Amino acid sequence: MSTLKIACATVNQTPLDWTGNLRHIIQAIEKAKSLKAEFLCFPELAITGYGSEDLFLSYWYPQKALKQLEQLLPYSEDITIAIGLPVRIQDKVYNCVALLEDQKVTGFVAKQFMAIDGVHYEFRWFTPWEQGKVTNFEFQGYQVPFGDLMLEKKGVKYGFEICEDAWRGKVRPGYRLKDRKVDIIFNPSASHFAMGKSILREQLVNESSRLFDATYFYVNLLGNEAGRMIFDGEILASKNGRLIFKNNLLSFEDFQVLTFDYDSKTEDYPEVISNHHKNEEFVKASALALFDYLRKSKSMGFVLSLSGGADSSTIAVLVSEMVRRGVEELGVPAFLQKLGSTFAPLTNNPIKEIIGQILTTAYQASENSSFATFQSAKFLAESIGAEFLHWEITDEVKSYTEKIEKAIGRRLSWREDDITLQNIQARARSPIIWMLANVKNALLLSTSNRSEGDVGYTTMDGDSSGSISPIAGVDKHFIIHWLRWAESDLGYVGLNKVNGLQPTAELRPSENQQTDETDLMPYSVIVEIERLAIRDRRSPLDIFLILKEELNVENELLKSYIKKFFRLWSRNQWKRERLAPSFHLDEFNVDPKTWYRFPILSGGYAEELKELDDN
Repeated sequence: MSTLKIACATVNQTPLDWTGNLRHIIQAIEKAKSLKAEFLCFPELAITGYGSEDLFLSYWYPQKALKQLEQLLPYSEDITIAIGLPVRIQDKVYNCVALLEDQKVTGFVAKQFMAIDGVHYEFRWFTPWEQGKVTNFEFQGYQVPFGDLMLEKKGVKYGFEICEDAWRGKVRPGYRLKDRKVDIIFNPSASHFAMGKSILREQLVNESSRLFDATYFYVNLLGNEAGRMIFDGEILASKNGRLIFKNNLLSFEDFQVLTFDYDSKTEDYPEVISNHHKNEEFVKASALALFDYLRKSKSMGFVLSLSGGADSSTIAVLVSEMVRRGVEELGVPAFLQKLGSTFAPLTNNPIKEIIGQILTTAYQASENSSFATFQSAKFLAESIGAEFLHWEITDEVKSYTEKIEKAIGRRLSWREDDITLQNIQARARSPIIWMLANVKNALLLSTSNRSEGDVGYTTMDGDSSGSISPIAGVDKHFIIHWLRWAESDLGYVGLNKVNGLQPTAELRPSENQQTDETDLMPYSVIVEIERLAIRDRRSPLDIFLILKEELNVENELLKSYIKKFFRLWSRNQWKRERLAPSFHLDEFNVDPKTWYRFPILSGGYAEELKELDDN
């Protein structure tokens, strides 16, 4: 019978930040040692960061990762360390876990299956390892076992499934590890955050522990590592199909270390009951992602064109939550130090003071803007402590309009030039808000959501302008409901006016009574069409046949919505190619760089949409 004190460490890493990455790892090792851990497991690619992209293809980058590994050897005395890194052998790169023990590398376990769906393109960089194959790899002048390994520590047999390895059903390595009678399986991962994904991971570890009759550990990377993907730093353990170990996710710390006393005689560990709430997951992930993006880009704050509507108000609240949650976890000095700020709050309300330093908002009124949206924007900004500026763009719009009228020899009218006159208002706002961002040395926050990305309901080089688009990965239907929850459950009374308004671009004259859903279709319908069209990749006819049974919408009207969606989707791919980088927050997104690639030029589903008329 054997016992083993196991530590799992999640780390917030950044590609090419060799010094910072190594420091986080060493700090985690020292913490594990102080907790008397005998075995420490880090996540996948913890040395380099998962988001290193085509750096993995170079010769020097994996070599430097091995040099970093050498620097960790002195810290492996009296502890076994498992840590992820890329290893190049001739013209192939492998995604590996290195085992360090007694100041030596004792083995490299290579990943056998590559993630190639959604946000993942691992086959571009890595070669899958052949199951059952073991070879030798020369490291520091001696031969080290490399490949599909089973290892042992204090009589406890253990092995690895590296992230995607565990999601491959009947061919996953766990079945062969079971045949080798391992006691523990570790899963070091770089698994991107998505709302609801933690539930799937818990199901995975519980089922794995039951299937393989082993204690199953899972440890994930942490933070917004490289811009788009967010890692939640989840650490899990399961035995006999029951969750027995789980940490708090999405920490603002550089690393977390948790320990677990493994005892082969113990069968009945206390079961952990976890809670999952989509609204809370969204705000928690977005807050950490904004924090990491701000500090890793070395910017001084955020600038936001605050319209008083749902999208910009959501982003203002997310920045507020970034400060509140970061300060509550780290404390004011550490929070500001991580941001590189020398600001010192002077009152007993440091959170509001910090928000005032970090977030600058501006309401940019055109002649079609309403007093209601001005009040909404001002009330929210003041309630959270953000700096609030406002100005009018009427003169700029008039100047542009008069110039083009003179050039083409006619007056522009709303009857003939509707889109032109709407777009110039959005575009006239862009230069000055960019100017403000430059003055502040700040990131400009773009306010596009996923529903707008679907149908191109955004003005390129206008309201699409920005350094980062925090909510482009979630749909407008979700945002509207989330705002009501944020007002009631998070206590944002400043959202009261926002939640009382109907979403509108406010680009047409007020007598037109413009609303987003009149221009497009109900957001509740868009989200159902996009779920089937983008996530499930269904044809227009399939979508109609499914939704006519699910939605209370008259058939011809439903057909018109589906036609509009696909026509606008096809026409606006070029806009999605140019949108600011966005966070992956949901189970899918429409960013062509991370989830859904679509041709810029196409036939626009002409034949497929014609089929709708025949049914």
